[in-house]
Amino acid sequence: MNLSDTFLHPDRLLPTEVPVLKMARELYEGVTDLPIISPHGHTLPQWFANNQPMGDAADLFLTPDHYVLRMLFSHGVSYEDLGVPRSDGKRGASGKAAWGIFANNYHRFLGTPSRLWIDHSMNWAFGIEAPLAPHNADEYFELITSRLQEDDCRPLALLDKAGVDYIATTEFALDPLSHHAELKQSGLSSRITTTYRPDDITDPDHADFQSNIRAVGELTNQDIAGWDGLIEAHRIRRSFFRQHGASATDHGVPSARTVDLPNAAKQDLLTRILCGDQRPDDSELFRAQMLTEMAGLSCEDGMVMQIHAGSRRNTDPRLVKNFGTNLGADIPTPVDPVAGLEPMLQRYGFVENFRVLFFGLDETVYTRELAPLAGYWPALRLGPPWWFHDSPRGIARYLDGMVETAGFHNLAGFNDDTRALLSIPARHDVWRRCVCSFLAHMVTGKTLGKLDASEIAHWLCLDAAKDAYRIG
Repeated sequence: MNLSDTFLHPDRLLPTEVPVLKMARELYEGVTDLPIISPHGHTLPQWFANNQPMGDAADLFLTPDHYVLRMLFSHGVSYEDLGVPRSDGKRGASGKAAWGIFANNYHRFLGTPSRLWIDHSMNWAFGIEAPLAPHNADEYFELITSRLQEDDCRPLALLDKAGVDYIATTEFALDPLSHHAELKQSGLSSRITTTYRPDDITDPDHADFQSNIRAVGELTNQDIAGWDGLIEAHRIRRSFFRQHGASATDHGVPSARTVDLPNAAKQDLLTRILCGDQRPDDSELFRAQMLTEMAGLSCEDGMVMQIHAGSRRNTDPRLVKNFGTNLGADIPTPVDPVAGLEPMLQRYGFVENFRVLFFGLDETVYTRELAPLAGYWPALRLGPPWWFHDSPRGIARYLDGMVETAGFHNLAGFNDDTRALLSIPARHDVWRRCVCSFLAHMVTGKTLGKLDASEIAHWLCLDAAKDAYRIG
């Protein structure tokens, strides 16, 4: 059997009809070697600042990847047995034992984007030419772990190998950015930057909100009990992040709701929250007003605003208590972007310096709401398929739902939004193949010229992200 028939076929994700396949191959050849722009993600800045070996195979592929963890947990595998560190710092299984469990369950990822990404990563970084399985688990663990100790597999070398020209991490508002300070001192801050994510001081439902908001007041020497002082504290922290290369902010919210309250109402809301005298809707109201405030600050300083809406996060209290957050127990929820974004867009949607990128998990609003919104509001761009929809079929649904109304040039290109370093080139490759497949159907269907398709492929795979995030 030809190995390519079962593992990383060269035409994977491309069309099967011969004329369309030929066109898709040609378009893909034009974008496959483009540099990678990764303007939003959750890789750790210390990886790049310290540039030390990344541990073992499980540290690389298993424990940082909540897509993988949640799937294995759904089949009865405990987080202890997967070697995920507990909240108290203790760790259950060794990396090798966790890897063995991963290998025994690897067939459960068939048909998922995780399987595509991991197969691609193992082949691309380590030359592995057959899928992970129980019979080769030990061999692969030793191979990967050994290779990770070599200089060409250190984090900065992997960025070079992948052709990553620009990558942004994401830090909360109180982060001291010490690793980014090291990167700046090393001359790497124009390539590896941070992103301002103030959820720790804009979400009253955050477990440490009260202590965090007091801390930001002390850090910035502002009276955060007054609304103006609170906003000034954000202004100061945003400036600090920009000094470390940040050009964007990020806001993870359960809904797309924004509001534009009168000054007196804003102050009353803040006072109730700080005094613990909240009404039932106050947390949502505060988040909604803070989105509008962050939009106003973006109009001032030019930072691109990202809104990630529509996830009910950390739905398993036991997981949060024992292991922490962001480990897979997150579920998509509906959003209402038309009504939700209206107050913010009415206030700032025509300001020339304002740009907001919207990401959502509710596919039902693609054609009905998001595409028409982006097709009208000058400030709004649409982020790529996010989280559960960052997949071949998800990308196809996204392009099919958006393009006819929003066009290609109201899309923000692609970002990988990943915690797993090696999945960056894999995810960008999937996006590029899916884009070329979509465009090839348009060319062979005589709705798009070949030259135009080539230019759009280049746009969606490189230039759109640079333009949306104002990079370089």
